Amino acid sequence: MGNKEAKILILGSMPGVKSIDEQQYYAHPQNAFWKIMTTLYHQDEILDYQLRKELLSTQRIALWDVLKFCERQGSLDANINKETMEANDFVSLFAEFPKISHVFFNGAMAESTYKKKVLPLVAKLYPSITYTKLPSTSPAYAAMKFAAKCQAWSVIKEC
Repeated sequence: MGNKEAKILILGSMPGVKSIDEQQYYAHPQNAFWKIMTTLYHQDEILDYQLRKELLSTQRIALWDVLKFCERQGSLDANINKETMEANDFVSLFAEFPKISHVFFNGAMAESTYKKKVLPLVAKLYPSITYTKLPSTSPAYAAMKFAAKCQAWSVIKEC
């Protein structure tokens, strides 16, 4: 998840197969997430996962997923069986990490699932949290080139 000082939360929908196998966020080598983070924060591309986590922690960024469970063939969000989706406990999360003021969604599925399954539970409890959808870093979202994704993601540096 992240450190208690996190002010930014980046949410994916559900980890892909590679991430689950590796027990690492955004583990698929073609996912642009870590390359975007290292580019934005002027770091050489960091291959060691512990150093990647430290980079985000230093920037007060936490990672999590909207879903704690779902059935899905493969890694594509499009393959998630919507009837099986179970959201993570965000009421407890925001209580445990009270400095989170901005949630960024890594793609449309994370945003739409959060708005449907989580926002009704947290909106009144945490009205000051701001939400922003960013383009997916997934290799499945190839409609946008890396430079454009990086530019879009640069808004996290303004928080």
